[in-house]
Amino acid sequence: MTVRIGIVGAAGRMGRQLIEATIAHPELELTAAVERSGSSFLGADAGELAGQGPLGIGLTDDLAVACGRIDVLIDFTVPEATVANARVCREHGVKMVIGTTGLTEAQRAEIASASEHVGVVFAANYSVGVTLSLKLIDMAARVLGDDFDVEVVEAHHRHKIDAPSGTALRMGEVLAAALGRNLDECAVYGREGRTGERDVKTIGFETIRGGDVVGDHTVMFLGQGERLEVTHKASNRMTFARGAVRSAAWIAGQSQAGLFDMEDVLGLG
Repeated sequence: MTVRIGIVGAAGRMGRQLIEATIAHPELELTAAVERSGSSFLGADAGELAGQGPLGIGLTDDLAVACGRIDVLIDFTVPEATVANARVCREHGVKMVIGTTGLTEAQRAEIASASEHVGVVFAANYSVGVTLSLKLIDMAARVLGDDFDVEVVEAHHRHKIDAPSGTALRMGEVLAAALGRNLDECAVYGREGRTGERDVKTIGFETIRGGDVVGDHTVMFLGQGERLEVTHKASNRMTFARGAVRSAAWIAGQSQAGLFDMEDVLGLG
């Protein structure tokens, strides 16, 4: 059975990668492409935008109408749009794959509410390598414990609008859970001036923005006389796009509503 896919934010950098990845997936068919109202790309052919040749699918700004011809919507846009799109998908019974980062707790709660009615895969990062990295840092944190200081360093392109990245924050959540800490209380975001000696219970975050870096993440475990680093580097957005369409094929096969992540998709949850 072919799964009908809709992509919102289809004209963006990630949207075009998602179109390409959807076309390449043997179980999926692109049947709708959505852009924001007022976009200069409305009406353009989705396939041509992605460099894949004409598909006969014009970009639309009416998600409600598009929901009538899709099974799963893939959304890598911005928090406000994602929350609004989740409400529409909930109303029309359309499943979702969400890769948007920078959501507030209230916005996350909206996604969770939608997942009570339709299946939703919601992950900070759709890379298989990053998902495995989360398992590795969980294991390392449990073994090394409070004897090692922990820092998370991430780098992204100059156009990224949120910091730290959603992936870095997810790494922080995994670390805090493994170490028995509350991330809201122990996180330190950057350092400046006379900060005093490092508190062993903190989890530090450092953010780098510049150039065309797709996404680099390193978790550093720093002990006395030794250092362990878990690093993942993405060189192409297609890594995330392939993971997202894989998730779309997976969620389409789930019979029950619920909130899932990449660990569930990969059978690691």
